[in-house]
Amino acid sequence: MTTLTCFSLAETDHIAHLVLNRPERLNTMDPTFWRELDGVLAALHQAGTARVLVISSMGKHFSAGMALETFAGAVQMDDQSPEGRAAISDLLAGMQATFTRLDDLRMPVVVAIQGGCIGGAVDMVTASCLRYASADAFFCVQEINIGMVADVGTLQRLPKLVPFAVAKEMAYTGRRLPANQALAYGLVNAVLDTPEAALAAALACAREIASKPPVAIWGTKQALHYARDHSVADSLQQMGWLQGTIWSNDHVRESITAMQAKRAGQFPPLSTLQAFTDLG
Repeated sequence: MTTLTCFSLAETDHIAHLVLNRPERLNTMDPTFWRELDGVLAALHQAGTARVLVISSMGKHFSAGMALETFAGAVQMDDQSPEGRAAISDLLAGMQATFTRLDDLRMPVVVAIQGGCIGGAVDMVTASCLRYASADAFFCVQEINIGMVADVGTLQRLPKLVPFAVAKEMAYTGRRLPANQALAYGLVNAVLDTPEAALAAALACAREIASKPPVAIWGTKQALHYARDHSVADSLQQMGWLQGTIWSNDHVRESITAMQAKRAGQFPPLSTLQAFTDLG
């Protein structure tokens, strides 16, 4: 178990479990949150030992989003000059890149959500793969309620998860979308009675994912995300290249043999990544 300021992280049976652990602050997102999350995701991506990442949180709410006091202190959004306004885009690009790490991670990301998933938390969970919610969960594009445009991924990812008119309604009004409606629209995979049950469902799904060949899961995520952003024709062509790159007769034989023998399959982990700049 690794304990940070905003998170705790444990890895068991090829499942990494990241927990937002500041319930007294409603798991709000300040610069420390972003810095720690970015570091954790970079390390998981590089190591390749975990086959799936589960994210959950402690307390009544999953996360109340951005810590608003940050903008009165550590982060300055200068709107008094064109130079200051131009710098805002670079500030946002860094924040956006952290949640994009979830999208680009070499493993699926499964989130268990209870209570409020508000503002920046919607940015975060829409960059994840699967979402399990408790019955008391709700989703809110809070930014419009405080006079700004959601700017870290919600407006780009949410419309690809729910009907466009629903995304517009949430973004324009700041209304809360309750868990049962989120399920009906396809934003969450299941709604469970309690936060404990939602986490159990997320972990059960993670165990299923972790039982598959990691490189096949990696390839599946690559293909799905490419298809999300490209035409069918382009995606089919990419699929041929991808399959030709990662196909393994050994993995197929082992998967079938393990299934017939009713045992866990044995598969190699993803390779540890090395940055060229770290070599030598």
